[in-house]
Amino acid sequence: MTCHTMAERLIQASRQRRAKTMTAAAGLAGQAAVPLLLCALLAPSGAYVLDDSDGLGREFDGIGAVSGGGATSRLLVNYPEPYRSEILDYLFKPNFGASLHILKVEIGGDGQTTDGTEPSHMHYALDENYFRGYEWWLMKEAKKRNPNITLIGLPWSFPGWLGKGFNWPYVNLQLTAYYIVTWIVGSKHYHDLDIDYIGIWNERAFDINYIKVLRRMLNHQGLQHVKIIASDNLWEPISASMLLDPELLKVIDVIGAHYPGTLTVKDARLTKKKLWSSEDFSTVNGDVGAGCWGRILNQNYINGYMTSTIAWNLVASYYQQLPYGRCGLMTAQEPWSGHYVVEAPIWVSAHTTQFTQPGWYYLKTVGHLERGGSYVALTDGLGNLTIIVETMLLDSGGSFTLELQEDELFTLTTLTSGRKGSFPSPPKSQRFPSVYEDNFNIDYPFFSEAPNFADQTGVFEYYVNMEDPGDHRFTLRQVLNQRPITWAADAFNTISVIGDYTWSNLTIKCDVYIETPEKGGVFIAGRVNKGGILIRSARGIFFWIFANGTYRVTGDLAGWIIYSLGHADVTAKKWYTLTLTLNGRSSSGKLNGKTLWKNISVNFPGNGWAAIGTHSFEFAQFDNFHVEASH
Repeated sequence: MTCHTMAERLIQASRQRRAKTMTAAAGLAGQAAVPLLLCALLAPSGAYVLDDSDGLGREFDGIGAVSGGGATSRLLVNYPEPYRSEILDYLFKPNFGASLHILKVEIGGDGQTTDGTEPSHMHYALDENYFRGYEWWLMKEAKKRNPNITLIGLPWSFPGWLGKGFNWPYVNLQLTAYYIVTWIVGSKHYHDLDIDYIGIWNERAFDINYIKVLRRMLNHQGLQHVKIIASDNLWEPISASMLLDPELLKVIDVIGAHYPGTLTVKDARLTKKKLWSSEDFSTVNGDVGAGCWGRILNQNYINGYMTSTIAWNLVASYYQQLPYGRCGLMTAQEPWSGHYVVEAPIWVSAHTTQFTQPGWYYLKTVGHLERGGSYVALTDGLGNLTIIVETMLLDSGGSFTLELQEDELFTLTTLTSGRKGSFPSPPKSQRFPSVYEDNFNIDYPFFSEAPNFADQTGVFEYYVNMEDPGDHRFTLRQVLNQRPITWAADAFNTISVIGDYTWSNLTIKCDVYIETPEKGGVFIAGRVNKGGILIRSARGIFFWIFANGTYRVTGDLAGWIIYSLGHADVTAKKWYTLTLTLNGRSSSGKLNGKTLWKNISVNFPGNGWAAIGTHSFEFAQFDNFHVEASH
């Protein structure tokens, strides 16, 4: 429907209701004259005038979402086709679903960063691998659908070697800058991905000299086009620091704040830099969450002059019982069934993304509705106009003659390209299989991590065991022997969880291989009840064996609650088979098929995931994982 036709209908409605009109005008691009667009919207409380006679507002930079911070897209990569491609279309395909303009990804740093760990491209100083994890794959899929999508990289944690013994990434500024630049160069060299923006350290301290060093190193590598966002935390102290330091002001292109509540501060505005809400949302993706997202998208600009808003997170593709379950724009947490849900935030995003593009401009005359809600208008300067009205905070009883009631979102536009994309319904939801096994026998894996294992501390990767060309040639190996520079409270043990959180009665069987003599140790576990940033306090039933010839049964990951301990005929550099059986309040364990302990009573927790892991940050291998469970 054209704007003129809409105007005629609304003017006719205005006569019937004897209400005042709201007029919208846009159309000047610099000095070029273009056709004037007029639309009439009605508001019972009076007229709202949109006008470009005083020039245009700020340039719009786009709407986006974050994959990472951390491991939020973990399960997506395991989805079978065509469902995986359908999910990606809903997120990135222009004029179809969310039609995102921006994709921001975590630069994996081996540490726990909310819902899991994402692997670094450099576990160690002399180690480089640009095929770990799934963020490069995701960026390529996004770019395949929208070649113009903006790509952003940001570190949360860092590999331990950068800290040289300290839990701090700024010990050697050049080394950390080199590490980040290698990720950008590797993205281009191995994946033909041009990173547009780079951040400093998510929601943690910034170092002024590091930012300057990073800019110089980027320039030296011919990466002048890569712009810097800082500080991905609060508006201050970065804004004041920029005003006091001309060089810092020059090298930072965008001030990014997290969860600004639609407000900015005076210092940020005084810098004259672009202002972004570089992380926002973090809300369960039901109707209420979608309403919050709709309000944010309008009011971040109206109240705070923010020209980009980026949602955490892109897609809720991690076990729902991890922290912030279902806080993605859509939900895809069942790769074993293929089931996914296109949640309301996808369509709320579309109200803006499908009818605007980065490079459009806001009109200056945007604002709040008298009875709650807000309106923005944007133009491409070539005669196209989009008006987005939200009534998420509308006072009861308020309405427009467009029949907008409270908690609604409406877009008026001259564009005709938008549509509500759809696919046939995905498969029905199913529980994680009650019988599950993985022998990790993949010669050339497409992804470095085994399906459905969700690393919570440490990094578990496919491994070719050259020392054992026989039954254990292909294994899953925990590859960190040093604690990363943490972003969250990582556990002192490494652990990867898998399965159905409702599992109660189950038998877990796994072959294990301790690589560290004397001090090494590994475990299998059931009923693990916590993960993500809460992993340190995880409870469950943990069956440990150690290279010093002992075993232990504990009620928690940290090892404080000891149910049993004793001698076990175990040493390093040898394969063993562990079996853990949980049935009601009774538990038992076997070593190489022989009962090592039994009839240990466990009252808590009553359910949780299965898990594997190591006693510390140490190399260890796992093979022939098998679980049989009931709820």
